[in-house]
Amino acid sequence: MPTYNGKMNHAELPVPEFFEPGNAGRLWRVPYEERARQARQWAHAHHLKPSAEDTRRVCLFLIDLQNTFCLPDFELFVAGKSGKGAVEDNVRLCLFIYRNLHRITEIVATMDTHTAMQIFHPIFWVDSNGEHPRPYTVISLKDLEMGLWRVNSAIAGGANIPDYDSLQAHALHYVRRLTGAGRCPLMIWPYHSMLGGVGHALVSSVEEALFFHCIARASQTHFEIKGRFLLTENYSALRPEVSDTYDGNLIAFKNAELMEKLLSFDAVIIAGQAKSHCVAWTVEDLLTEILERDPALTRKIYLLEDCTSPVVVSGGDFSDQAEAAFRRFAEAGMRTVRSTEPIDGWLES
Repeated sequence: MPTYNGKMNHAELPVPEFFEPGNAGRLWRVPYEERARQARQWAHAHHLKPSAEDTRRVCLFLIDLQNTFCLPDFELFVAGKSGKGAVEDNVRLCLFIYRNLHRITEIVATMDTHTAMQIFHPIFWVDSNGEHPRPYTVISLKDLEMGLWRVNSAIAGGANIPDYDSLQAHALHYVRRLTGAGRCPLMIWPYHSMLGGVGHALVSSVEEALFFHCIARASQTHFEIKGRFLLTENYSALRPEVSDTYDGNLIAFKNAELMEKLLSFDAVIIAGQAKSHCVAWTVEDLLTEILERDPALTRKIYLLEDCTSPVVVSGGDFSDQAEAAFRRFAEAGMRTVRSTEPIDGWLES
């Protein structure tokens, strides 16, 4: 039986019998009390020490593993090329967590968090007939300048900018800023990750694994809310797409606290959804921060490439963009790894 003494151990732990890979694609209630009892027994049986005693601190950084992205019947299921992308990714991720409970010091999980009246949801916009754009519509700067789309005047009192003229001016400023910065164009997404709704919750299989790790290692999972700002998108967990209004007022800000937290670890392992969007832009912003501080820090970042998938929808296949981003990250010094490879082989290389 493997033991753990606070240092890296070359044996993987077994996977608990309760884990059912076939359940990764469905919604269910985690039996907390039962799993807590099992986690305490597991820690005793495998000589797991509290995470505070780790001599090498390893963070598992999970991006937006919520029902809205991870279950086939939900709003923005990340199907990837296989059609089962996020489900298959989460089976591999859960296995990775259970086998490496003794190596993972802390898990940080972002939660994409939205309300209806945000700049990327249909209700925000109307055409000349008063109709809202369909999901996956791209609103370009040219579209706005030609008047093909305009802000829905009915929402003006419910947004951060109260009067319609200011809201319309911000919309033009926003799309112009996206275009100039080379960020993702403004796409209208289906209503998703709605605060208070079941789509916002972590997918059950991952939630269970995170809870089990928390109890077994006495390591509180850190949950990070992202995407709550009404007047900007927030693909990245580390900064918004646009941070100010047309007249320079701050509407969102860089998550400096999370940046500091991640870079305080000896190693950061990253997985989540979607590879082409929230994962890619989060890693991009992390890389930008690292290059400004010390390029050598890229060597502590590991990308679990078999635990993330790109967006593939009728409106577009973003697989090539995802692969190009990961190649760029690897060229900068980050490491792309697979969950099935022995973790000691790449953490100590």
